[in-house]
Amino acid sequence: MLLAILSDIHGNREAFEAVLAAAQAAGAERFVVLGDIVGYGADPEWCVETARSLAESGAIVLRGNHDDAIGNASVTMNPTATMALEWTRRQLGGAARAFLAALPLKAREGDCLFVHADASAPSDWNYVLDASDAGEHLGACEARVSFCGHVHKPALYCTAPGGKVTHFRPVAATPVPLLPQRRWLAVMGAVGQPRDGNPCAAFALYDTESADLRFLRAAYDIAAAANKIRAAGLPVSLAERLFEGR
Repeated sequence: MLLAILSDIHGNREAFEAVLAAAQAAGAERFVVLGDIVGYGADPEWCVETARSLAESGAIVLRGNHDDAIGNASVTMNPTATMALEWTRRQLGGAARAFLAALPLKAREGDCLFVHADASAPSDWNYVLDASDAGEHLGACEARVSFCGHVHKPALYCTAPGGKVTHFRPVAATPVPLLPQRRWLAVMGAVGQPRDGNPCAAFALYDTESADLRFLRAAYDIAAAANKIRAAGLPVSLAERLFEGR
């Protein structure tokens, strides 16, 4: 089965639509959404409803830290994120809130584990930023292949012979065979808030039969998404950073 795996949509309708279209055009048979459906962007309700529709069609949809914060008034973030969080809470109806609150933190299917953040403590929302962090993650899960988001920068890690964790910087559209003698962690990057210097929305396709993984990017109407952020009265920096992918 060809899985389309994506994360960190962050209320960005234009980016989400572009990724869904690109994945479907590439033959994706099922979707996996690794969380952070809301936060930062100006279309949280639409993004939640779209994720719920995917879930009803058989997709795996997980809860990220921004999704979790919607129903948790004690959560604190940096000032910009807090402003966006408070605005987002006001936009979401009861059904959207209930959907986010009920989402699981992780899912396991076959030899694959899906989680938003570090698998060693999913509810602590730890970032996988380097090989040491990836080692903590890999040491905490039994799955041969795992996928996470949260970082907003695509990355790939694997265990080399002897247990050393190796880091790779994926090249977009280049298939990577996830060799069976190693264990792997793929960090998806972000659909709606890329921070690796590439403003295009990030996602990946994983063939569960061949174990080939492709990191991909989808161009979208950044100006439209940014204009909506400004019109909503959200921090201008959230609009400006979309153009830079930072």
